[in-house]
Amino acid sequence: MTSTRTSGIAPRSLPWQPRSRLAAAVAIALCTLAPLGVASAETADEFVARLNREFADIYRELNAAGWTQATYITVDTQWLSARANERFLAAFSKAVEESKQFDGKPMSAASRRAIDLLRQGVSAPAPDDPAKRAELATIMAGMEAKYGEARYCKDGGKDCRDEVQLKTVLEESRNYDELLDAWKGWHDQARGLRPDYVRFTDLANEGARTLGYKDLGAMWRSGYDMPADDFTREAARLYQQVEPLYKDLQCYARGKLAAKYGEDKVPAGKPIPAHLFGNMWAQQWEAAYDIFEPYPGVSQLDVDSALVAQNYDSVRMAKSAEAFYQSIAFPALPATFWERSMLSQPRDRNVQCHASAWHMDGKDDVRIKMCTRPTLEELKTLYHEMGHVYYFLGYKDQPVMFQNGAHDGFHEAIGDTVTLSMTPAYLAQIGLVPESKPGKEAVINQQMKMALEKIAFLPFGKMIDEWRWQVFSGQVQPENYNAAWWALREKYQGIRPPVERTEADFDPGAKYHVPGNTPYTRYFLSFIVQFQFQKALCEAAGYKGPLSECSIFGNEEAGRKFNAMLAKGASQPWQDTLYELTGTRQMDGSAIIEYFKPLQDWLREQNKGETCGW
Repeated sequence: MTSTRTSGIAPRSLPWQPRSRLAAAVAIALCTLAPLGVASAETADEFVARLNREFADIYRELNAAGWTQATYITVDTQWLSARANERFLAAFSKAVEESKQFDGKPMSAASRRAIDLLRQGVSAPAPDDPAKRAELATIMAGMEAKYGEARYCKDGGKDCRDEVQLKTVLEESRNYDELLDAWKGWHDQARGLRPDYVRFTDLANEGARTLGYKDLGAMWRSGYDMPADDFTREAARLYQQVEPLYKDLQCYARGKLAAKYGEDKVPAGKPIPAHLFGNMWAQQWEAAYDIFEPYPGVSQLDVDSALVAQNYDSVRMAKSAEAFYQSIAFPALPATFWERSMLSQPRDRNVQCHASAWHMDGKDDVRIKMCTRPTLEELKTLYHEMGHVYYFLGYKDQPVMFQNGAHDGFHEAIGDTVTLSMTPAYLAQIGLVPESKPGKEAVINQQMKMALEKIAFLPFGKMIDEWRWQVFSGQVQPENYNAAWWALREKYQGIRPPVERTEADFDPGAKYHVPGNTPYTRYFLSFIVQFQFQKALCEAAGYKGPLSECSIFGNEEAGRKFNAMLAKGASQPWQDTLYELTGTRQMDGSAIIEYFKPLQDWLREQNKGETCGW
C-alpha cells in the first residue's frame, strides 16, 4: 500500500481535514481538555443545529492554518497551526461532553445519527480523570514521536537509515541478506513501544467505557450502523469470500520466491519469510513484480515515458483526472481548485509532499496537495485524490455533521473505483499508449500486477484490527502481544518472521497505524466495495463483457448514479446508500472474484502439483 493513497482517513466527524494527520489529534482532543460545561435549556435537535453552525467556522480556521503549515513549513506556520488545533480540540471535547446530556432523551433520527457520529469520531476516547487524560495524550504523542524518530544504525552509528530508506531496500534489493538486515533493523526499532502500548490500551479502554462501550475495539466496530458483534461477523464473511483467491496467489508467489531464493529458504507447504515481497510489512507485493511476472516482457505499458514525451506536467495530469470525472457527468472543478491547490513541489520552501485532498470550507473550496511526478503511479494517485475532491463536492450541501463518507471505507473507495476504469483501452483513448487488443498473456500480466496490489493486501487489511480487537478485549495479554501478531499473520497471510521473534520484540509497533492509532479495517472494506461499485457502475453503463476490461469513461448514466451516492454523504446508514447504487444492502466480495477470474483460472493451472497452503 503506497502511503500516498492510503494515508489514514480523517475521523467521520472531521470531514474537511486531510487524511494524513487528524486521527491522533482527535484522540488527544479528549485527552488534554477537561469537560467545559453544558449548554442549558437546549433540545437535542437545537444542540445539533448549533454544532453544525459552530463547527463550520471552526473547521475553516483549522484547515486554513493546517494548509498553510503543510504548504509553507516554517516555525511560525507550525505555531499558527498548533494554536488552531488547540481551539478546535477545545470545541470538540466540549461538544462530546455536552452530547452526554441527551442520552435517553427523545430527538429526531437525524440528530441521533449526528450525535452518534460525533462520539464515534474519536479514535481513542479519554477517561474522565484529568490526570489520566493528560497521561493518554502524552503516551500517544510519544508513540508517534518514537516512530517518526526511529533509525536503524550500523557500523557504530555511522550508517543510520530511517523508515523510507529501509523501505526502499525492501522494494529494490533482491539480495536475501540485505533484505533481512533492513527488515530486522526496522522491526527492532519498535521494541521500546511495547510498554507505551500496554498503558495506552488500558487508558483508551477506560475512555471507551465512559461512552458506553465494552472496550475500544467494540467502539470502533460500532461505527458501521450495526452492533459491534454483527460487524465482526460481517468482516469475517467478507474475507471468506475472497480468501480462496488470495490462497491461489500465495501459492504461486511461494513457488516464484523459492525459485529466486532457494527452496531451503522458501520451503513448500510452509509460511513464507515476510521480507521477500518488496514491502516492509508484506502488505502489498507489486514492488516485486519482476519476480512474479507471468510472461516476462509481454505488454509492458510504458506510460511513464509517454507522460514525459508528451510534456505532461502536474496541471495537465490533474486536468486529465478532471476530464475523466467530467466525462461521467460530474461538474468542472471550481476555479479556486486550480488557483489554490499545490500540485507540484515548490522550489523556494519546505512543504509536505504527502498526497492529500482537502475540503477547506465545507462548500466549494476543495484542493489537492501533492508533489506530482510524471509517472503512471502518480497519475493514478491524482485520479484517486480527485475521488475525494468530488466526494467533498457531492456532499457539500449536507449539514456539517454529515459531510463524510457513508462509512470510513467509502471515501477511499471512490477514487480507487475510478482507477479501475484506467484500463489499457482507456489509456489508449487518451493517447498515452498505442491501441491494441491485448492477448491472453497480456491480460494475465495486467491482472497479476493489480492482484499484487489489491489481492495481496486483503488479509493484511483484515488482520491489523483483528489483532487490536483481541488486545483491547483482553483476549490477548501483553505477555503474548508478539506471538498473537505472528499467529494472525500466519493464519491470514501465510507468512512468518524471517528470524526468530520473541516477546522482547513488538513487531506490531513497526507498522505506523498501530502506534499512530489509526483504525485499519476501513482499508480492507474499501478494497471490497470499490469492485462492488465498479460492477454496479458498469451495469448502469450497459457494459457487456469481462468486468476487468470495463471502463465507465464517457458514460454519463453511470456517473449520475455514482454522484447521487456521493451526495448522501453520511446522512443515512451506509446500507441505504449502498443499496441505491448497487441494489444490495450488503458489502460483497463476489465482484473481486469476478474481476480476477482470468487470473484465478490461470493461477490454478500453474499451481497444479504444488504443495499449497501452510
